[in-house]
Amino acid sequence: TTKLLDRLTASGHLERRPHPHDRRAVVVVATEHAHCEVREHLTNMHDVMAQIAAAVPPESRGDVAQFLTAAICPVCDGKRLKPEALAVKVAMAQAAEHFGGIDALINNAGAIRLKGVEHLEPKRYDLMFQINTRAVMVCSQAALPYLKKTQGHILSLSPPLNLDPKWFASYGPYTTTKYGMSMLTLGMHEEFRKYGISVNSLWPKTVIATAAIEFEAGGPAVMKAARLPAIMADAAYAILSSSGRSISGRLLIDEEILREQGQTDFEQYRYDPAGKLMTDLFVD
Repeated sequence: TTKLLDRLTASGHLERRPHPHDRRAVVVVATEHAHCEVREHLTNMHDVMAQIAAAVPPESRGDVAQFLTAAICPVCDGKRLKPEALAVKVAMAQAAEHFGGIDALINNAGAIRLKGVEHLEPKRYDLMFQINTRAVMVCSQAALPYLKKTQGHILSLSPPLNLDPKWFASYGPYTTTKYGMSMLTLGMHEEFRKYGISVNSLWPKTVIATAAIEFEAGGPAVMKAARLPAIMADAAYAILSSSGRSISGRLLIDEEILREQGQTDFEQYRYDPAGKLMTDLFVD
């Protein structure tokens, strides 16, 4: 990956810029030169593809769609799947072919809306459930054939099961979708024991400076009380570096697992060195 990025940077297609918040990181962005080349080479091709698709008679489109679906069904063991589940199966197969296997699955995607039942739109709850809870099941199921071969890891970003009523009082719908992820962690830890697969959840002790916090759950003021995403990355590395299910079936906190590994200094992770850290949701 590094060599590819170096080549694309040297050719003027990519540009490395300092990360706005993490001094140890850089941001890779496409240059205007790259955008121009993409437009030049793909615009005509997309137009031709659109013309071909439009020329398919309406009465034949169902058959064409059925053929295209059947063409990728070998990765589905012949089972009929919903489009998004099928797409996940295909993506896992492609990843395994490209990298020679799959060692770990990290269920990192998340959706949040901190509202109670009275005011939450049902479609927003559906979105949170699909992205938070259902995705863990679908992605873990799709990755399972490859993780069996590597005795790999499943790591979901979900919290400990804190049943204090305060975590349900104002945003119970969101809480249930995150706790569902953690319950799947505990279930898969037992279910996949026979395959030697390690299954854990990871959650931050403090608020983490992410786009979700900045735009959905607090804003710039909360960002000052946050830690950098690097602490979650380091904690995840510690978990994924373990072997023989020495770490499995646990709902872990980032700082706690790093302390278990011998780390004692966490000042480097502060978003704002002068800010007072705020504990994250579901952490007392």
